[in-house]
Amino acid sequence: MVESIAKVRNIRVTPQKARRIVDVIRGKQAAEALAVLKFAPQAASEPVAKLVASAMANARVTADKDGVFLDDQDLFIARAFVDEGITLKRFRPRAQGRAFRINKRTSHITVVLATPDEASVNPSRKTQKAGK
Repeated sequence: MVESIAKVRNIRVTPQKARRIVDVIRGKQAAEALAVLKFAPQAASEPVAKLVASAMANARVTADKDGVFLDDQDLFIARAFVDEGITLKRFRPRAQGRAFRINKRTSHITVVLATPDEASVNPSRKTQKAGK
């Protein structure tokens, strides 16, 4: 019955690289996802691991506020997605006085944790669209 959300905005990792990591942990238990992220060699795994840990802490706070018992082993990643953030434009000098633009991309990462009974109450977007 507990759902928690954690977001990070304008993180300096490209959305394509962040999506590779988020796709690995989607649907896993939160503790298992943290273990996977701890040993993942990709640089994007560190901010995503911090985000999952933050979502777990948010779930604990929400459960305490509502007076609900929460075991960390019950939490799983219900939704996780990466959106494109702002792009920082930088210029690099090239031959014959030209300048080439370098795009430094950023990401907005969102992780939603839920307990299994919460996931059955709130169906995913795909099932809602299929029902229309």
